[in-house]
Amino acid sequence: MTDKIILFLQGSGFAQLSWGHIGMIIISAILMYLAIFKEYEPLLLLPISFGIFLSNIPGTGLMSGPTAKTVGGLLHYLYEGVRLGIYPPLIFLGIGAMTDFGPLIAQPKTMLLGAAAQLGIFTTFFGSRLLGFNPAEAGSIAIIGGADGPTSIYLTSLLSPHLLGPIAIAAYIYIALVPLIQPPIIKFFTTKEERSIEMGQMRRVKKIEKLIFPILVSLIVGLIVPQALTLVGMLMLGNILKESGVAKRLSDTASTAMINIVTILLMLSVGASLKAEQFFTIQFISIIGLGLSAFALSTFSGLMMGKLMYYLTNGKINPIIGAAGVSAVPEAARCSQKLGNEANPGNFLLMHAMGPNVAGVIGSAVAAGVLLSVLG
Repeated sequence: MTDKIILFLQGSGFAQLSWGHIGMIIISAILMYLAIFKEYEPLLLLPISFGIFLSNIPGTGLMSGPTAKTVGGLLHYLYEGVRLGIYPPLIFLGIGAMTDFGPLIAQPKTMLLGAAAQLGIFTTFFGSRLLGFNPAEAGSIAIIGGADGPTSIYLTSLLSPHLLGPIAIAAYIYIALVPLIQPPIIKFFTTKEERSIEMGQMRRVKKIEKLIFPILVSLIVGLIVPQALTLVGMLMLGNILKESGVAKRLSDTASTAMINIVTILLMLSVGASLKAEQFFTIQFISIIGLGLSAFALSTFSGLMMGKLMYYLTNGKINPIIGAAGVSAVPEAARCSQKLGNEANPGNFLLMHAMGPNVAGVIGSAVAAGVLLSVLG
């Protein structure tokens, strides 16, 4: 009987608990606090933090693969959707079903703002290489600058799966902190006069234009960067389901039940992949720093393109909508609206900022395809 008690105690979580496990449980508690009480991206941070919590309780085997005697843990099999690149495209399908590309179609020139905002990705790639990361790791870190969590996860799962946890955490932290990161950059590089510029009402976009757009974008992206079509194609499928008007059930399912289910599975799996040996390292600190620089540079480059368009159009374009060219939808567009309204209470930039914002979604997916084609 004594032997059984000793064996039970040796197999308990307490016997296997390390300082690393304790540290990660504390980190998960902090993230849960931010999600619940500060409401920092709760739909994302809450399942991520709970995944970290579950996987760092020792002895559970939740992330263990199958053996001759066991079938493997639940989280191990859920993680297969990340490893095989299944979850992120399904997220894009749901995003497409929720997205209105009308502002972008009405002002096609704002596509340039979404493209310019990807510059931070490629700049950070070279910075990561200088810090000693290999090309695949540098590409995975750089994509954080696109401010698109599913894209970051998708590319990292294919190029550097060992960095998935740290990169996903960094990406979603910065998406949650858009209202804190972008305003200082925007205010420093623009004047109050520039921020107060009102933009005219956009033209009405016809239904046929909204139907042609996803087909045309899929064709062009597929022919130029085939590796980007997995994400862009799913994005456009979701959008044409929405805009066609004949597949409401499918569109509603993709934009509600499906995206919610996949979000839980994706975030839980990503959180579960983050271990103490990854978190408490110089490498993780470097990823956090490089991710911040990537996001800041993307905001800056989009803003500079906005200022260029401001001068070329004799002041008809408010330059701060260029900062919305990152893929954080709709947080970045809301940030531009808030700053524009602060400078001029009669200024309403939200729909104008949504053009470059949704262009940023496409741009980050294309950037990921370029990196994948070169580094994969």
